[in-house]
Amino acid sequence: MAVRVLIHKLNKHEEFERLVHIQKAVWGHSDVNLTPAHQFCVHTRMGAILLGAFVDGTLAGFVYSFPALLDGARTQHSHLLAVLPEYQGLGLGKKLKEAQRREALKQGIGLITWTYDPMQARNANLNLHALGVRSRTFFPNFYGNVPSLCLGPGIPTDRLLIEWKIGQKTGTGSRENRRKRAAGTSLPKALERAVLSGDGFPMPAPSRLGLRDRTVLAEVPPNVASLRGRPDLIAAWQAGLRRVLKSYFKRGYAAVDFIYGERCYYVLER
Repeated sequence: MAVRVLIHKLNKHEEFERLVHIQKAVWGHSDVNLTPAHQFCVHTRMGAILLGAFVDGTLAGFVYSFPALLDGARTQHSHLLAVLPEYQGLGLGKKLKEAQRREALKQGIGLITWTYDPMQARNANLNLHALGVRSRTFFPNFYGNVPSLCLGPGIPTDRLLIEWKIGQKTGTGSRENRRKRAAGTSLPKALERAVLSGDGFPMPAPSRLGLRDRTVLAEVPPNVASLRGRPDLIAAWQAGLRRVLKSYFKRGYAAVDFIYGERCYYVLER
């Protein structure tokens, strides 16, 4: 059955309070790691973009960004995007980002930035494939040792910086090229190849850092949460991906697309 989705600005105190509850439901963060209602209140008065997605009248998710600078250029830095678990799969994340883009353009801003954990395949697919943005900047252990942001005990909080140039077309090719990639046809060389450990968990093969192809792939597990019981494997995947991204970014490559399925790959292009 079709659902009715409306997206509009949030500016009421009761809505700000609701956003705190959504953060808890989505991420399970402790109170100290939540963005408080009073911050939403002041930032919306000072140029932030705060939009809510309402499904049949219920506030099901939101996106939040604030004015910032990147290399001297004005940007909206998108800090939070959350959709309640029971409403995921409806495309609300993409709808919220597209609405955020429209609002930023109204402000005369041509760039939106944000960071995300590169081990999160679902987020990578939204960012790089659905939205067609790219990344060329890697931040190792960006937030430090914040337990609620770590994938496991002692695992660094690595992040990719997304640059969404909203005043121009983004992405690396036609929809047909992306469809072929998603279907797994004519894949470029892979940097990381998953193999199975003795207990059936996917584990990375050694990184290949010397490839010179125009396009290469870096594999990540499709659902890192399924590896929660094996923090050693999460750390191994993360360390391999960190080596790949740092090495290839330094050589002029960028992450320009993502292939999402039973096996997941970053598409890196020079």
